[in-house]
Amino acid sequence: MNNYILSYYQKIVDGSESVNRWVRLAYEMIVERLEKKEVFYDGNKAKAIIFFFENFVHHTKGRSDLVKLELWQKAGLSAMFAIVDENGDRVFNEVVWTMGRKQGKSLIAYGCGEYEFLGFDGEYGAEVYCLAPKLDQADIVYGGIKKSIDSEPELSKMVKSRKTDLYVAENNSTCKKIAFSEKKSDGFNPQFVIADEFAAWPGEAGKKQYEVMASALGARRQPMIFAISTANYIKEGLYDELRRRGTRVLLGDSKEKHLLPLFYEIDDDDKWDDINELKKALPNLGVSMSVKFILDEITKARESLSKKNEFMTKYCCKQQNSTVAWLSTKDINTAMCDELKMEDFRETYAVGGIDLSQTTDLTAAGLLIEKDGVEYWLAHAWLPSEKIEDATARDGIPYREMIQKGYLSPSGENIIDYHDVVNWFVNAAREYHIYPLISGFDRYSATFFVDEMKQMGFKMDDVWQGFNMTPAIQKLEGSIKDGKIKIGQNELVRVHLLDTAVKADTDSRRVKIVKLNPSSSHIDLCAALLDALIVKDKWHAQIGEQLKNKRG
Repeated sequence: MNNYILSYYQKIVDGSESVNRWVRLAYEMIVERLEKKEVFYDGNKAKAIIFFFENFVHHTKGRSDLVKLELWQKAGLSAMFAIVDENGDRVFNEVVWTMGRKQGKSLIAYGCGEYEFLGFDGEYGAEVYCLAPKLDQADIVYGGIKKSIDSEPELSKMVKSRKTDLYVAENNSTCKKIAFSEKKSDGFNPQFVIADEFAAWPGEAGKKQYEVMASALGARRQPMIFAISTANYIKEGLYDELRRRGTRVLLGDSKEKHLLPLFYEIDDDDKWDDINELKKALPNLGVSMSVKFILDEITKARESLSKKNEFMTKYCCKQQNSTVAWLSTKDINTAMCDELKMEDFRETYAVGGIDLSQTTDLTAAGLLIEKDGVEYWLAHAWLPSEKIEDATARDGIPYREMIQKGYLSPSGENIIDYHDVVNWFVNAAREYHIYPLISGFDRYSATFFVDEMKQMGFKMDDVWQGFNMTPAIQKLEGSIKDGKIKIGQNELVRVHLLDTAVKADTDSRRVKIVKLNPSSSHIDLCAALLDALIVKDKWHAQIGEQLKNKRG
């Protein structure tokens, strides 16, 4: 019996299938979990969904013949429906599948919806929902399900078309199209939810409706919410939220075990008009989309920036200014080393980095010290003493433990006492003779803090924490992967690096750091490190030799 997951993965590894880093990581993740026997492959379930598609699912636009699946589709459907736990139940209850335009998204969506609605997975009383902001949008997939069923006389006899839904009496299942509703936020008991073109869903309303449906899955044995889309232009909406979560899963830094992200998009934005690169976003190129068609679209896109931007979004599947997870656990583990102590860096020159809070939250600072070609980041953080318990509950970080280990200090009661930060630098200089030749700080830092630092003899330089940080972000990523920056055993720095995402500006190719989870993530110690790297590079001509700390 064919295992399409392994067949596809083998072609990815040997280079005969061209995929991007995220798709490669997705199948690496699945294969690794299979090898560890964390999950299992059910060949009968894979055979069932693929047999159903190729024997019962019909094209509904321009033609009405049966679907013939390509290997990438067979592998994706096998991952969705045939990766099971020890009880034989599906592992993935949330699947996010993105790809360029005209790759058969709606066909995949309504085929899966038809399979679940007709009860081919054995679920009695299945409720299938085709969800979209408006009913006419939800009707695209809903209509596909109905038309495909109508093309099969035997299936059509089973289904009753009612005013608001489709109904199968034999297994008491329903299929319904629904639009967003502020008034109706509960009462759903879905077996299968299709969130079609979710990248176009409006901001907070889209995220709220998705969460309503996702949270309603719990009453079923093996439910699924299936989000499938091409990139769009909505900023900080559901697309960005699922991208953040999905890329963190693929980098191996998430505890989520039931989310399957399959992001088909180009890797290199500079190769947006290269057919070989486009294949990564258009896996059905040459099948559902002709090469001639995409070449004509490339020609049009070269004529103007606006047409190019549309091409990047719709065919390259690159969201404008999208956000993705940044460093993997493996990368950051490379930066770990023996505990770093100021005692070990006596009589050295350093660069300081500071990221101040808005007085009531975490503040971060550190010293970047170079020795023998390696940069060491000695970092510290502060929290108001009365905020520690609330912050622990909110962030899921044991801050009391961080205090015991010396990575964090209480400061003030309800607001940070910035004198504590100043005194940390003063202690480093007076007690250990570690001298910061320049310290970078975000330009929104409290003026009195900067003035006090200057009064104590520290040279300060402000940093704008925006897209101008791109070179420092790229340098930090490369240095961490190459083992050229070390953070000791500081678990707080490790968490902040993992919580850092990067937001890309598609036009300029620049990036800036943002929180992976806006509500609970902290990236202050990463921001402070970038501040240090920026001023170190800026002042390299004047102080670069001293910072190498060469002796004799």
